[in-house]
Amino acid sequence: MAPRIVERGEGPPLVLVPGIQGRFEWGLPTLHALTGLGRVITYSLADEPTSGFAWQASKGFENYLDQLDDVIRSTGAEHPVLVGISYGGLIAAEYAARHPGAVRGLVVASSPPPAWTLPSRAQRYLAAPRLLAPVFWLGAPVRAYPELKAAIPDGRARLQFVIDHGLRIAGAPASSARMVRRLRWLESARFSADRPLALPALVVTGEPDLERVVPPDATRQYLQWLPEARLVTLERTGHAGTITRSREFADRVGAWLLDLPDGNRPAGPRSSPESVRADRVS
Repeated sequence: MAPRIVERGEGPPLVLVPGIQGRFEWGLPTLHALTGLGRVITYSLADEPTSGFAWQASKGFENYLDQLDDVIRSTGAEHPVLVGISYGGLIAAEYAARHPGAVRGLVVASSPPPAWTLPSRAQRYLAAPRLLAPVFWLGAPVRAYPELKAAIPDGRARLQFVIDHGLRIAGAPASSARMVRRLRWLESARFSADRPLALPALVVTGEPDLERVVPPDATRQYLQWLPEARLVTLERTGHAGTITRSREFADRVGAWLLDLPDGNRPAGPRSSPESVRADRVS
């Protein structure tokens, strides 16, 4: 299978790196909302069977850095803005640290920092992933509901979102085993955030009372490493704000882009259809 890279829109490139569930389909609302800002490129993480990318278990987290480099090179996305969502923020940030001259800007949204320690609930899950997987998935809607209600107050709109996103999840199911593997790879990963990085950046968090995955205080640790970063709290959201309030997220990113050099200015609203590339990556 050839690597599958999804592109939409025109203009300055933005590369959207998915979260720990690994599937680009889960972030389609974010992809669509960002399209008005430029040429948005996304993909599924390398160890997803549908991604089409090669990977090796022995390389661990390095697989995702190599994959991001392949995506940028194969699409000709010179000096892109990297947009990392949750776990994807770690990938984007580490890539930017290793290739500071190749990236125009960095967005990390509800992302754990490199030195993040997993909460006790996640540690228990890692200890017995097969046993606790049903508990995790069955409890996910209960954990998500307070944020969903706050982000989408209108009941009819909220129901429509649940249906639409449920269909996306059903069509691109996540794997508990792969998610656990990705968390374990962090334990042996080597990160480069040991000195300040002079790179324009946007750090996005949800509200503390609604964020149930990565506490905003943890995401704000990126500010210590990115002295040029701007901090934004996406109101009425927790961990899923880039999806539940995708247009508001894109607005925050667009406002930040306006302060970057001219080459990073938003391209303006586009209506071009989505295209799916299936390029062979060498």
